[in-house]
Amino acid sequence: MKLNLITLAFLSITLFSCSNDDSGPDYSPTEVGLEVPEIFDLLLPAPLIPANNPQTVEGIALGRKLFYEPLLSGDGTQACADCHFAENAFTDPDRFSTGIDGSIGNRNAMPVFNVAWNFNEKFFWDGRALSIEDQAFGPVVNPIEMNNTWPNAVASLQATENYPDLFLEAFGTSTIDSVLVTNALAQFERTLISGNSRFDKHLLGEILLTDSELNGFNIFMDENKGDCFHCHGSDANPLWTDNVFHNNGLDSSFEDLGLGEVTNDPLDHGKFKSPSLRNLAYSAPYMHDGRFATLDDVINHYSEGLVSSSTIDPLMKTVADGGVNLSTEDKADLKAFLLSLSEPEFTTNPDFQNPN
Repeated sequence: MKLNLITLAFLSITLFSCSNDDSGPDYSPTEVGLEVPEIFDLLLPAPLIPANNPQTVEGIALGRKLFYEPLLSGDGTQACADCHFAENAFTDPDRFSTGIDGSIGNRNAMPVFNVAWNFNEKFFWDGRALSIEDQAFGPVVNPIEMNNTWPNAVASLQATENYPDLFLEAFGTSTIDSVLVTNALAQFERTLISGNSRFDKHLLGEILLTDSELNGFNIFMDENKGDCFHCHGSDANPLWTDNVFHNNGLDSSFEDLGLGEVTNDPLDHGKFKSPSLRNLAYSAPYMHDGRFATLDDVINHYSEGLVSSSTIDPLMKTVADGGVNLSTEDKADLKAFLLSLSEPEFTTNPDFQNPN
């Protein structure tokens, strides 16, 4: 069950001041609240909605259209959705995404959901973007991804029959710019909310988990077994991530510096953001570089595959033994629990699909 955090569709009208004169006195976007899952409403603070980019019916609809719009790319063939597939919890099933000219990156696309509760506001695997709006700027101009310029992308949208009118409805101006594009994309991305998994229903008393799932949760929470909760939260943190950066024992040295590339601090080399454990059933491959094809591979890494390095996180305290060395049964139960955090309805929600 989901609850509206704010319902202002018929109660509130916000007038935006614009430098363009075409906003007019009748500009009245309809502000709307996010559909907040009941478990979030019970356990989390309110989502972060910037005052200068409130959620509106018109802005969300525009952002959804832009998310699936290939005109943002340099050759008009690739959209955000081509690296963030709804059926894969808005990540890429390929280890590395392919850009418009066949270039291949070196990281797996992060899943996009529950971003309005990323309270430290650092996005991407390395934290280089400091807001959802900021995050949306990068892929358009990245030479490996959409390989465009913002002036060219904006001109392509401006030349269409429908986009100037859609921007007028959403933002009070038919003159398109990169800030308005990313504002709309961010509004849509904030609606990508997942909080109705089997485990959520279990916490709300709606269903009972299996014995295997319950034992897997206990392993997850046990410091002498799974010891997963420090980085990925617990039943008290329904995000299932701390949104913090860790070196989780993947390598002894670093081709990809991760957070260290952003901070220029050697102590941050090899640190990457902890991803949410929600929707693991759909978001393979795993880790920042997609090195693990299956969830079993991930569990085996933490069980017996940890590798020491100069910046290994202190939470990887069993690294000297290669990991926590789970039994076969414990691994199976832990996997069962982790899969209980997946939500099939999220990947098929009609509000998130291509509107074209």
